[in-house]
Amino acid sequence: MIELSEVSPRDGLQPVKNFVPTEVKIELVRRLHAAGLRRMEVGSFVSPRAIPQMVDTAEVLRAALELPGLECTVLVPNRRGFDAAMQAGAHRLGFFMSATEAHNQANLNRSLEDGVRELTALVRDTPPDRRIRFNISTAYHCPFEGVVPEDAVARLVDRVAALHPTMEISLCDTTGNAAPDQVGRVMGRAIAAHGPRFAFHGHDTYGMGVANTVAAYEAGCRVFDAAAGGIGGCPHAPGATGNVAMEDVVWAFTRMGLATGTHWAPLLEAADYAARIEGATPGGRVRGVPAARAA
Repeated sequence: MIELSEVSPRDGLQPVKNFVPTEVKIELVRRLHAAGLRRMEVGSFVSPRAIPQMVDTAEVLRAALELPGLECTVLVPNRRGFDAAMQAGAHRLGFFMSATEAHNQANLNRSLEDGVRELTALVRDTPPDRRIRFNISTAYHCPFEGVVPEDAVARLVDRVAALHPTMEISLCDTTGNAAPDQVGRVMGRAIAAHGPRFAFHGHDTYGMGVANTVAAYEAGCRVFDAAAGGIGGCPHAPGATGNVAMEDVVWAFTRMGLATGTHWAPLLEAADYAARIEGATPGGRVRGVPAARAA
């Protein structure tokens, strides 16, 4: 059993420089839901000065909460974002920090120790009726420090896992520069130490997104992020391009005989819609294969 988390409404649109109209974001969410996706990262309660694209997250979330069976996640960087997410009624709070000092400073303007300290308090204050996702960015490669030592990641995972007994932890390939064997080792080590509570978030900068996703699956991971149309990137990871495409991930898992809960034709339609959003940078391969579109 696998679980797919669609991240195009947040991670896919976050780096787009022109403001994407709220109604376009809501329509994207609705199309993805119609394709069978039942878990979605719909926005982020961050400072509008830092990321203007996410200023309408509360409105997008309100529309998403009306869709039956959809679990809505919002990203939360600090106490202010936590309070906003709680008030808005998000089902899952997505805390995040980096595995490296340089990226954490660039992305959040604080040290690793300060990040752990603040997020520890937020995890403690999360009520039991809200789910938690703790995202560890640059878990494999950092745009400033290079390949991240696996022992350092394991030590951070140990600290994060101790904060909450059931909290989901995502090991994120922020730059898309991970290799499948590395993903397998890091993910396998985390699962061996702390059980099957881990997710994988991949990017496709070097064309390794699907291979890394499958490597995470083979290591025991069962929760996977992807973005329809392969859109996305990270403003604080120079050179990183879009997320691994949801349609590519679904095709791969389906060929492996795994149920994804998605509907193929509507998923391709949603991916086409995402790829056409003004300013978005699409990726992925399956949408361009005529035989796959006819399947």
